[in-house]
Amino acid sequence: MRIMEVVLVTFNVVVLLWLVVGQQKPRQLLWGGLAVSAVFLVVQGWVEGWRWPLIPTYALTLAPLWALVLDFRRRARAGQGGIHRRGVRRIAALLSAFFYGTVTVAAPLLFPVFTFDEPAGPYGIGTVAYHWIDNTRKETSTLAAAGAKRELKVQIWYPASKDAKGTRAPYVPDSKVYAEAFQQESGLPQLFLTSLGQARTHAIEHAVLSDAETAYPVLIFSHGSGGFEGQGMFQVEQLVSHGYIVAGINHTYDSMASIFPDGRVALYDSVKNTEFEIEPLEKPDRTNEVWVNDVRFVLDQLKQLAAADPDQRFTGRMDMKRLGMFGHSFGGATTVQMLLSDPRVRAGINMDGALYGERRIPATGINKPFLMISADEEDELAGSNATSDDQQAALDMTHSKVERYNKELNARYALIKAGGNYWLKLHNTLHMSFSDFF
Repeated sequence: MRIMEVVLVTFNVVVLLWLVVGQQKPRQLLWGGLAVSAVFLVVQGWVEGWRWPLIPTYALTLAPLWALVLDFRRRARAGQGGIHRRGVRRIAALLSAFFYGTVTVAAPLLFPVFTFDEPAGPYGIGTVAYHWIDNTRKETSTLAAAGAKRELKVQIWYPASKDAKGTRAPYVPDSKVYAEAFQQESGLPQLFLTSLGQARTHAIEHAVLSDAETAYPVLIFSHGSGGFEGQGMFQVEQLVSHGYIVAGINHTYDSMASIFPDGRVALYDSVKNTEFEIEPLEKPDRTNEVWVNDVRFVLDQLKQLAAADPDQRFTGRMDMKRLGMFGHSFGGATTVQMLLSDPRVRAGINMDGALYGERRIPATGINKPFLMISADEEDELAGSNATSDDQQAALDMTHSKVERYNKELNARYALIKAGGNYWLKLHNTLHMSFSDFF
């Protein structure tokens, strides 16, 4: 729970216990408790934002008022009711208070507003968003308007002063859009996703770039299929705090959602990105080439920013000779393809990404610093043996097809450590362990 949530919940639960257990309840204290709780409620909502898991806590603000009403009625009925009846009521009140207090504390704990660990590096974090259109490429998604050009949202995080002041950037740019997108992907009711609107990063919007260094090395981040540019915020913030500029690319129609400056929303193209079906590897290879061209275009834009930023933030401050890339899943595959095809990318990390793409690792290896990191979960395709024949037919996953697919895909890993590079498998990890989702 956040600070004011803890204060409000603690105060209201203590007041509830006092109302049930305490013998003397002077009216002045009841009015005082009502006033203090109301102030805490207003401050919590103003500073942190009201949210539904705190409804039981908000309701407790009126508990002192309810006690005043009961006290008035009790005084009006003085002398009525026997000892036995009052004892039963007291036991019922204790049990009700215990149950309600438990719900009051448990609800915000079960549905928290998640936070990110404080970055460990010496720098603060600034951030700025860009919307770039590649007029040399047509948008291939059928969800796009006819004749539309390829357009991308890119978020850049950069080192700033630890004392930078300003608005902390939200985790997602529009909580309603992303709550709907998360709901479609995860199946969770949107009620459980409302806290996305309160989640904040450590990045300060439009902060001044730190003057501690003349120029900073640059990293490109590419998300997984169905993810988004901020899905690895726990990694991005740590990297930026240690002096890196990180540019996160939102791959339009292959991401969870893209929100453009004019209000248009491009959601994940589920028709193009069919799930669970085993298809010829040429299809994901072709899709990956779109991502590769996205990265190349973004690198061109970053070069222009480094040379002459209209806002003067990055002019001469991006060290494009020290440029690396990291990505998760499909973004990890894109990282490998960029290492193989673009000399500007000098080092890379693939976080649990299958080696999709049109280029193959040569016998001499990638010949650039590279790290492959894999989860140790059981391969989902290999696990298809446990499905029934009807399920396999529905998913187009016959045993022979799965075997051919895995054999062809696994062959691409044969030379991944060639040339002295590394392949690390992390124990007790899942595919999504490399993102904020786990």
